[in-house]
Amino acid sequence: MAETAPRRVTADVAIVGAGPAGIAAAVRAAESGARVVVLDEAPRPGGQIWRHTTRGTLPRGARRWLERLDASGAQVLSGASVVDADGPRLLAQWRGEPLVVSAERIILATGARELFLPFPGWTLPGVVGVGGAQALLKAGMPVAGRRVVVAGSGPLLLAVAAALAGAGAHVAVVAEQAPAAAVRRFAAGLWRRPAKLWQAARYRAGVPRARHRPGVWVTRADGDTTVREVTLTDGRRTWTVPCDLLAVGYGLVPATELPRLLGCRIERGRVHVDEYQRTSEPAILCAGEPTGIAGAHAALVQGQIAACAALDRPAEATSLLAARDAWRRFAARLEATFAPRDELRTLADADTVVCRCEDVTLGRIDASWGSRAAKRYTRAGMGPCQGRICGAALQYLFDWTPDRVRVPVAPATVGTLVHAAALNTEPQDPS
Repeated sequence: MAETAPRRVTADVAIVGAGPAGIAAAVRAAESGARVVVLDEAPRPGGQIWRHTTRGTLPRGARRWLERLDASGAQVLSGASVVDADGPRLLAQWRGEPLVVSAERIILATGARELFLPFPGWTLPGVVGVGGAQALLKAGMPVAGRRVVVAGSGPLLLAVAAALAGAGAHVAVVAEQAPAAAVRRFAAGLWRRPAKLWQAARYRAGVPRARHRPGVWVTRADGDTTVREVTLTDGRRTWTVPCDLLAVGYGLVPATELPRLLGCRIERGRVHVDEYQRTSEPAILCAGEPTGIAGAHAALVQGQIAACAALDRPAEATSLLAARDAWRRFAARLEATFAPRDELRTLADADTVVCRCEDVTLGRIDASWGSRAAKRYTRAGMGPCQGRICGAALQYLFDWTPDRVRVPVAPATVGTLVHAAALNTEPQDPS
C-alpha cells in the first residue's frame, strides 16, 4: 500500500497546546496579524482546566477567551498529537494522518500532569487521580450517593471535592497532606489576591459536611473488586474511612517531554525561560505550566508575553511583566506550602505496583539504578504511557533524573513515524 504523503502547514507561529497559555498566545499573535496554527490533543480547546462539552458550563472568563480565539483567525487543529520535532518543524498525527508543521517561531504550552505517588491499593478500581475525577465528572460520570474521599495536596483538592459534592456525592473527608500551620499561613496570605480568596471560600462552602483535614494523608486503600475503605494517618494515629471512590493526587508536574526533545534547558523539572518566555533554544518559547505550576491566570499572562516575543515585539509585553512576576511569586508560595512530605516516599511496600503499564513492583527496583537502568531491567516506563505516570513517581521516590526523551513523544501510527525524515526537508509550496 502506498504511503500517505504528509499534509504540510506553514505559519509564522506554531503553538503546541490549547490550554489557557496556548489560547492566550494564539489570540495575541493572530490578532496582531500573524499566521498562527495551534495543535492540541483534545477534541476542543480549553486544556484540562477548561475542559468542557458545552461552553455554557465554563466560567465567563474562559468563554471570552475561547470566543476571541474563534474570531482571531488562528487555525486550531484539535486532536493533533505532536510525535517528533526538529528545530522549527513539528511532526504530528492529526485525524490519523501525518502532518508536518513549519513555523518561524514555536510556542510550547504543553501543560502539566498529575503527580501520583504509589501506596498499597492505589491500583484498585475506584482509585483515580484528583484531576482524573474532575475530568470524569465533566464527562458525565455519575457520583450521586457515592461515598468519596479526596486526598493528596494542593488547592485542587477543595475544588474537586466541591464539584463532587455539587453532583450529589457524599464527600467524607478532604485529606491535605501539607501541615496545618503551612496551610493556614497560605490561606492568610490570600488577602493579596481577593479572587483566589473568594474562590477558596466558595469551594470550602461547597463541602460543608466534609472534614477538611490538613496534615493527613492516605497510607493504603483496600477492597475487593473496587475500593471499599481508605486508611488515613496524621503521623500519630491511623484510622479507616469507608468509600466507593478515592480521588488522590499530589499536585502537578510540568510536561517537559517536547521541550526536552527540542533541547530546551530544564531546571528543577521545569523549562527555563527568560524575561520574555524565550527558552535556551532559538525560535522556541514556552508558556504556562511547563515553566512552573502557577495556574490559569499566570498561564494567560505568560502566553501573551510569549506571543509578543515570538513576533519580535517584546516591548508590547512590558505592561504584563509585573503581573507575570507576581504570579511567579504566588507559584513559589504554592510550591513551598504543598510540597509532598517525606513520609510519602515510604508508603509503597515491596509488593506495591509502581509501573502500572508493565506491572512492575517496587521490590523489583534498585534505588541505585536510575531511570534508564530501570527500563532495561524491568521495563518500568516502557509501557503505553511512556513513563508519564511512573516516571515522576520514581524520580520523587529515588531522586532520579529523567531519562532522555525518545521519539515518538506521543502514541502514533507507523504510517506517521515513517515521515520523520520529512522534518529535514523544505516545505512544499501548497499552491
